[in-house]
Amino acid sequence: MDINTHKSYTKYYIIAWVFGLLFYFLDYVVRSSPAVMLPELAQSFSVNEIRLVTIIGTYYYTYSTCSLIAGIALDRFGAKYSLFAGALILGIGCLLFMISSQFSGGTGRLFQGAGCAFAFPGCVYLASKGFSAKSLATAIGFTQCLGMLGGSAGQFVVGPLIEKGMNINTFWLSIGIFTIIVAFGLWFITPANIVEKKTEGIQKKQSLLEPYKIVFSNPQSWLCGIVSGLLFAPTTIFAMTWAVDFFQKDRAFDFHTATISSAMVAFGWVFGCPLLGYITDKINKRKPVLIFGAAMMIVSLIQLLYFPDILPVKISMFLLGVASGAAMIPYSIIKEANPDNVKGSATGAINFITFGVTTLLSPLFSRLFGQTLNDTADKVIHFQQAGLFWIIGISIAILISFMLKETGEGTNKVEFVKE
Repeated sequence: MDINTHKSYTKYYIIAWVFGLLFYFLDYVVRSSPAVMLPELAQSFSVNEIRLVTIIGTYYYTYSTCSLIAGIALDRFGAKYSLFAGALILGIGCLLFMISSQFSGGTGRLFQGAGCAFAFPGCVYLASKGFSAKSLATAIGFTQCLGMLGGSAGQFVVGPLIEKGMNINTFWLSIGIFTIIVAFGLWFITPANIVEKKTEGIQKKQSLLEPYKIVFSNPQSWLCGIVSGLLFAPTTIFAMTWAVDFFQKDRAFDFHTATISSAMVAFGWVFGCPLLGYITDKINKRKPVLIFGAAMMIVSLIQLLYFPDILPVKISMFLLGVASGAAMIPYSIIKEANPDNVKGSATGAINFITFGVTTLLSPLFSRLFGQTLNDTADKVIHFQQAGLFWIIGISIAILISFMLKETGEGTNKVEFVKE
């Protein structure tokens, strides 16, 4: 391939990546906003709160499974068609939330999870085409930064709007239409998969699942996914689903204070993801930063649970969010631990494992602590026990991290990122 042609397409991939960030931003707005409208959604769908949380949790069923489909689609067809399809499905899922029935709510949430599964792998795919290897972790961290900014907005912005009386149907209609507009924008802006056409003949000879056979046969891929899942869970399950309820009932916060405190975790990610990604690129090592970030998550939770007077809750939650940016580092490791021709599938695989962990932990946490939220007499102990659940999970992630191979230096990184 001509070098000038390659540089030209690199420029378009970077432009497409920037636009894909908007899709990923919307992904997290949709993912986090139900937490600030639980009573309204429960009334709309005619269900109790526990059943509603179950409906909201179905997001991760389709998100994890469709991550595999997204990886195959990216490797086979490129980002143009994959991102368009994902954003369109997400928009339809948002519109379904306007229909006042349990069935439409469940179906809409499944659509939302399926559509969002394409956002992050698509952005990472575009980043891997547009940025050099030495900047990839920083680009991935910045991608997650924008996503968590959306997660923060889903609570920081949407919460006060709901509190002031905005109808939830107005919200879901607005974000649904805007997401569909973004879908068509991605269609027109993202380059077609022209650069990879030279390898098309080779790809056709491969089995459709061949990329996943490569990724899943690598034990490092499984370790990356489990570590990332255990570090993601406190954010996705606790902060984005349960935290508002826990702060209101266990800590006696008013709705506004509970919402802002919960949103501080996502806001912390806005800083933590690019910061930790930059540090890993700067020192050319992944594992030390990963383990340090996980350890800081534990310290933040211990302070929040057992020494709440040392720092305000908002600061504690913010620091937890900054430290949990470490959950993105395995996304760099898995790409460096697998061949370059399975970029999309590697990201799809880690998303599948990561949110498969979330899918398993969410009902477990709900059963152990969510169902007892209204019944327990000792609110302080209940809050501490719920937090200890996440401390145990993070501790397991640290132990597994020692089993990961360092990919920040050595031959693997150079070999697997060659075009």
